[in-house]
Amino acid sequence: MKKILLVALLALLMPGLLPAQTTDYKVVFDLTSRDTLDHNSVIRWLNEVTTANPNAQVEVVMYGQGFNMVVKGRSTVADAVERLAANKNVAFKVCAVAMRSNHITPDQLLPGVQVVPDGIYEIISKQRAGWGYIKAVH
Repeated sequence: MKKILLVALLALLMPGLLPAQTTDYKVVFDLTSRDTLDHNSVIRWLNEVTTANPNAQVEVVMYGQGFNMVVKGRSTVADAVERLAANKNVAFKVCAVAMRSNHITPDQLLPGVQVVPDGIYEIISKQRAGWGYIKAVH
């Protein structure tokens, strides 16, 4: 009888002891590199996250030279970017300051890519909202 009570008590307490994975999965990737190895890594991570958790929200913020990942004719991952950008839970955002500094116009970006006024502020805003942060480097 004591064993049954102990097992029942453990069964009731167990959910509180195990970490719950019911919280939102939100992560922002910080990309400043023109290196295509970094671009390929970001695409691989996005595919892994969205496959493992289709409800996960992911965002890639590009500034510095990171915008090359989403510029027509420069991107080596254009097909993957367009496919992923069609997912409502995936966003690619480019810093307007970096675009102006490099004479890039919105019409040069791949379909589905958004422009934000300031890439660093975009990342900080996501972090304040509880999003995880990953710096994309290899």
